[in-house]
Amino acid sequence: MYRVSDVMTKQVVYLPAETTLDEAARVMKESDIGDVVVTDGATLAGMLTDRDIVVRAVAERADPGATTIGSIITREVVMIEQHATASEAAALMRERNIRRVLVCDNDRKLVGIVSLGDLAMQLDPNSALSDISEAAPNM
Repeated sequence: MYRVSDVMTKQVVYLPAETTLDEAARVMKESDIGDVVVTDGATLAGMLTDRDIVVRAVAERADPGATTIGSIITREVVMIEQHATASEAAALMRERNIRRVLVCDNDRKLVGIVSLGDLAMQLDPNSALSDISEAAPNM
């Protein structure tokens, strides 16, 4: 049985809420990731995904050089403990209708991110989602 810690992405990229959309997109491209954790000082402010940029900014014709990521992030973050099972993570995603969950340790310190693609590669390696996720890691 796989644990969340077995399938999660340990590389978490943090950006301050004042970061502009174009800079965040550049960081995502260079890091080959589809999400970043957004901070407000030392506080976790939320999460930004590539989909957030498209749906909440590009589709609204926001200026990517002037719009900050703090203005479009998802502020309600969902967390799961790293020792939870991959099946529990999948059930949480299904229940909350989300594609990514932040992973924490026993002290609620952020230690990774688990995505639907991460789970698909472990739980059903022959699925179409697994094939897509494997071709584009961490997306």
